[in-house]
Amino acid sequence: MITETTAAAGRQCRIFRRGDPAFLLIQPAAAERDGDGIAREAELIAAGTDAPFLLAAFPVNDWNADLSPWPAPAAFGTEAFAGKADRTLEYVLHSLLPAVRERYGLPDSVPTVIGGYSLAGLFALWSACRCSAFAGVAAASPSVWYPGWIEYAEGLLPHTRAVYLSLGDREEKAKNSILSSVG
Repeated sequence: MITETTAAAGRQCRIFRRGDPAFLLIQPAAAERDGDGIAREAELIAAGTDAPFLLAAFPVNDWNADLSPWPAPAAFGTEAFAGKADRTLEYVLHSLLPAVRERYGLPDSVPTVIGGYSLAGLFALWSACRCSAFAGVAAASPSVWYPGWIEYAEGLLPHTRAVYLSLGDREEKAKNSILSSVG
């Protein structure tokens, strides 16, 4: 697998590529802490499939602002959610995807899957409900406890062919009443 860093509209994105990609995977990553985690994730994806892929992990500096779909009060600590996911989705659609497709010669026919963990998983689900740019969504322990999410998602179908969801077994047992609502 080839690993490199490339710039896309002023952000240094981590790229993991195996072969001539049949899939383009897009994922937000916490700028300050996800370097090793993303590399490990790419290794696990490579170990779990024979399909050639390109994983583009883009940095997110303010997780609670840039991945939250609308403003909401703090769920943990004191930092509220600023609701700036629309800005992040615009970056993905109009800067990241075109830059990656051009740099690596990926035609539009190569399907794009958006994924994420926790609030990034919620961002991935929300993004698939907002546009049809993604062939699939992978949301690991998505923050579906987010205030207003259930009401927003009721009756909505994502504009995608496939959705993968996983939920850990500890979230609904958490002492935090907001987090435990995922059950």
